[in-house]
Formats: sequence, C-alpha cells, structure tokens
Amino acid sequence: MAEPDPGRLAEIRKRIDELDAKIQAAIAERAGLALEVRASKGELGGGADYYRPDREAQVLRQVIERNDGPLSDSVMLRLFREIMSACLAQQEPLKIAYLGPEGTFTQQAVYRQFGHSVQAIAAESIEDVFLQVQSGEADFGVVPVENSTQGMVSHTLDMFLNVEVRICAEVELRIHQHLLTQSRSLGGIETVYAHAQSLAQCKHWLKAHLPEAELIAVSSNAEAARRVRTRPEAAAIAGRHAAEVYGLPVLFGNIEDHVDNTTRFLVLGRDLLEPSGDDKTTLMVAGRDGPGALLSLLEPLARFGVNMNRIESRPSRQGRWDYVFFIDVDGHVTDERLSGVLNELEGEARMVKILGSYPRAVLGRQPEAAREEDTGPA
Repeated sequence: MAEPDPGRLAEIRKRIDELDAKIQAAIAERAGLALEVRASKGELGGGADYYRPDREAQVLRQVIERNDGPLSDSVMLRLFREIMSACLAQQEPLKIAYLGPEGTFTQQAVYRQFGHSVQAIAAESIEDVFLQVQSGEADFGVVPVENSTQGMVSHTLDMFLNVEVRICAEVELRIHQHLLTQSRSLGGIETVYAHAQSLAQCKHWLKAHLPEAELIAVSSNAEAARRVRTRPEAAAIAGRHAAEVYGLPVLFGNIEDHVDNTTRFLVLGRDLLEPSGDDKTTLMVAGRDGPGALLSLLEPLARFGVNMNRIESRPSRQGRWDYVFFIDVDGHVTDERLSGVLNELEGEARMVKILGSYPRAVLGRQPEAAREEDTGPA
C-alpha cells in the first residue's frame, strides 16, 4: 500500500478549487445568457412560452455525445437538467401539475424532466392534471401512460377524447418497488396497500412472501405509504422517495417481478413543438365503418415508410362498439413522409387528431444507471 503524499494531495485539492471556481463562473455566465434569450423573445404569456422541450432535448443529446466518463450518462444528464432548470427559473419557476400526492413516481418523473427548480403541484387525479394544463393553471402536466409489464394506463388515453392539450415530451423511469412498513418482519404484516398497477407488478413476490396478506388497491403508492405510517401490521408498496417523505423503513427493496420494470410518462402542454431531430408523433384516429377500416388507416404508414411503435384502441364514447385508435409513430408532423401519411388519412378516416410531435425520451448509454431515479429529489 502506497504511503500518503501530502504534497500531491494538496496539489489535487488546489486544482479542484480552481476548477470549482471556473465551473461556478461558467454557470453564472450561462444563467446570464438564459436571461438574454428570455429578453430576446419579448414579453410572452408565461413560463410555458419560454421552456422548449425540443431545444432541451437537443442540448441533452449533445451532453451524451460529449460524455467520455468517468461519470455515467445518467449522472451528466441529471446535472445538466438541474443547471437548465435553475437558469429557467430565475424570474418565475414553471408550474408543473402531476398525479399526486407527494412521493409518487409521477413526481419523480417531474424532477427527471424539469429538474428541481419548478413548482410541482400535486393533483388528485389524472383528470385534474389535464384540466389544469388546459386552463393554464399549470404550465405543463405529467401523467403515467404505459408500463412495460402492465401495459397502458387507459384513463390517460381517455382524457384526450375531451380535453384539448398536446403531448410535449415523454419520460421513462425504471421503477423499483419497495415494501415499506413499521413491522420488523413479514410475519407481522396482515395488509398490503398499493396502487393496482404496483400490486400487479409485484404479484409473484407477494404470492411467495405474503400469501395470506390482504391486498388493497388505493389511488397511489404515496397514499398507501401515508396510510401505513402508524400501522405496524400493514405495509405499503412504493418507491424510496415515498419512504423518505412518510418516514417509513424499507423492509424489502426491489420486489418488482421484472428487473426491467419501466414506466413511461407523458408531459402535457398546450402547443405543438418544433422538430428536435429525433421525434415521435402520437395520433388519435377514428376509421369509417365497413370492412377493412383499420387496414385503410395503417396502409399509408407502410407505403410511406413510417414506423409505427404502438397502436391502442379505446371506446370513443360516441356510440356502442365505436372505437378510436391511438397510434405512436416515428418522426415529426413536418417530416415529408409523415405529412404524406396525414394527407391520405384525412381522406380515409372519420377523424384525425395530432396529439403531439415531441422529442423521444433522452436516455443514457447505461440502462442500469436508471436505478438512481428511485432515490427521489436530490
């Protein structure tokens, strides 16, 4: 083992201090430039008019391209998100509605997308998030839309039928479920509270370890944690952030049945974005009655070479057995090929609505690095 070198250590610390000063000066300069950008745009309506998810996605992709370590992509992305968040909030922080209460995974998605220099507003339901964005009470909203093991969140899709909002971004979070309880052993647990999706994501673990416990679905995992704070005979399934918020020990961690358990969230706004260079578009389409109706909606995608990522049907609520289709495709509505598809669909479909063209989720090159998203706010 090498002997300590006090002189070398002092030199390294001196260089760190010098770099810290340069980093601080560079951040201050960046904040000043952000103010200049704001001034150059003139007097706009509010924070939502200054925040551009398309531009942010471009910046974050460049962060990944420049990153040669030793910090992982996910750490570098988090650092730059916080810098951009603080710069944007110099005059007025963005107001972001999310599916509450405090401690939900949706709140974590807010911080993942916007950083911590925002005003996060907990809403009681997905519907409330949509309505707050539509009315302008919130600049943006964040709602869950899809889980990699349990599928779509149908209520989120249904809200697009009646509320006028746009999809402005998507966020992907690796979800790690923990068993939170004041009990010191599994033998003392009689009841487990969790959101229905989380119960489903952990059903095999629960069957193996708590086969006799009563499973009760509640509105959110944070609500589950709130309920069991003073009940040692009960447990909640939730993330580590909820454990911190509600002061609950983690008896068992990472009890989800699939190690790649991931949830996708949508960022809701009011405007259609400019292209970011790597975009997705979500369409809501209703076909005309008759044989081959669905084929007539999908055939233009194949002919114009547009890749479809997902299709989901939901009742239109306009009549019995009448459905609309939610379709995710690659590209931006201004792309030539997608424009050709939309022109043809206008003639084939009963209804075509562009729900949003938005940047594809910016992810690091180390999938396992998403684990730190379970730690909650920094």
